[in-house]
Amino acid sequence: MGLSAAGAAVLVGVLVVATVVGLVLRRGDGRVTQGKDARNGWDLAGIDPGSGDRVLLLQLSSPVCTPCARTREQLTALTAEHPDLRHVEVDVAESPGIAQALHVLRTPTTVAFDRAGTELLRVGGVPRRADLQQALSLEETR
Repeated sequence: MGLSAAGAAVLVGVLVVATVVGLVLRRGDGRVTQGKDARNGWDLAGIDPGSGDRVLLLQLSSPVCTPCARTREQLTALTAEHPDLRHVEVDVAESPGIAQALHVLRTPTTVAFDRAGTELLRVGGVPRRADLQQALSLEETR
């Protein structure tokens, strides 16, 4: 049974659209973007900044997200090197209100907040270490 000309055209159209959407999403993966939300990140995480905390790195993850584990490793290593950073991971399946409040539609997403709770930046996907360090004005320690 062969594919009609109309069916072939639809199939090609769907493949082209899917490829373009995939490339657009992949292009933005891991990029640092400027903060845009007015929510207090510390309040959303349910914690208060400690005396030495300068920045909260709020990671929104999901249980079946493989890149979330890589993001956790990156942020844990970064906070170990920079004690003024605090990393908190939130499971969006357990706390969907946080993702909704921050308008997060994918995991992992990392949102950085300053000490006052103002959003500084966000990263969709696994953050690029150098970009994140530069955006947070951190010195390279490697």
